[in-house]
Amino acid sequence: MNHLVGKDERMWAMIVHLSALIGFLIPFGHVLGPLLVWLFKREEGLFFQEHGKEAVNFSISVTIYAAVSSILLIVFIGLILLIALFFFWIVCVVIAAVRASEGKSYRYPLTLRFIK
Repeated sequence: MNHLVGKDERMWAMIVHLSALIGFLIPFGHVLGPLLVWLFKREEGLFFQEHGKEAVNFSISVTIYAAVSSILLIVFIGLILLIALFFFWIVCVVIAAVRASEGKSYRYPLTLRFIK
């Protein structure tokens, strides 16, 4: 994608990424935020659809990684993994939001692609 994407579409693409931060207030908000924004605005355009799917896939992937890390708390490595995952999640969400506001594509690393 390039800078020719409309201002409105870039704004909604940024919002879909940042909506994951609702997880600080609501349990599973990090998944529900991007999912609901994407479902309500998915007809916005191809740029938004790309970012919406990416945000939802990343949120689901992070949930799976957190569940596995939580299980690994038994062997004490889970705490380190959960802390690393938290910082990884925050940094990736911010980078994705910035890229979306610039009108550029962004692919989250380590993301399982459930929605294509």
